[in-house]
Amino acid sequence: MAEQSTPPAAPAAGHTARAEAAKPADAAKPDRAVVRDSLGVGVAVGLSGFAFGVTSVGAGLGLLQTCALSLLVFTGASQFALVGALAAGGNPFTAAAGAFFLGTRNAFYGLRLSQLLALPRALRPLGAHWVIDETTAVALAQPTRRAARIGFTVTGLTLYVLWNLTTLVGALGAEAVGDTDAWGLDAAGPAVFLALLAPMLRSATDRAVAGLAVVLGLGFLPVLPAGVPVLVAALAAPAVLWLRGRREDRR
Repeated sequence: MAEQSTPPAAPAAGHTARAEAAKPADAAKPDRAVVRDSLGVGVAVGLSGFAFGVTSVGAGLGLLQTCALSLLVFTGASQFALVGALAAGGNPFTAAAGAFFLGTRNAFYGLRLSQLLALPRALRPLGAHWVIDETTAVALAQPTRRAARIGFTVTGLTLYVLWNLTTLVGALGAEAVGDTDAWGLDAAGPAVFLALLAPMLRSATDRAVAGLAVVLGLGFLPVLPAGVPVLVAALAAPAVLWLRGRREDRR
């Protein structure tokens, strides 16, 4: 009698499912797709530098001062906060403090990106200058370190170049126009700031922090010097997180 051959045992269904789940779905994402997505983000946000240039000159800053802010600070929210406080007659130190606190989030982004990107030591100062909301979001969305580096670099370079070019154009346009209030261009800065902020409010906690910050900022606006209400509004985040922690402890 011929010996019957035994077919190889089929892998367990659970094992197969786990193996398939372990495979990164986007591991083969081509570099071209990463570059395309990064360019889209960089161009879309970089054009907003025009509004900053208009707002800054309208607030009383000169052309060189406006361009220097975009070149050296390169943090849209902090730049708008600074010129907004100055436009309202705020003390320069108070305005700078508000801009500084808004910019501290980039330090936390840097802690995460330093591990993800693992840039050479010589490139870290340049990379640190490009750590902002958009570059962080693009880099963290990538499946591999190579893709993250490409996304971070393309987004950062595109955004930096466009932001500074459009800042220059906006500042020159505002100087040519003269009174920005008469044209309604003084509203361009706040409008762009809100447009950049809105997509970040994804969770209930984010929306609660934003709502409380608006209440605090507007509530103290009539009684505190210009620039100080922004600092008070920063207390919204720890207040909401504290209330959330107490609610979870009661459950």
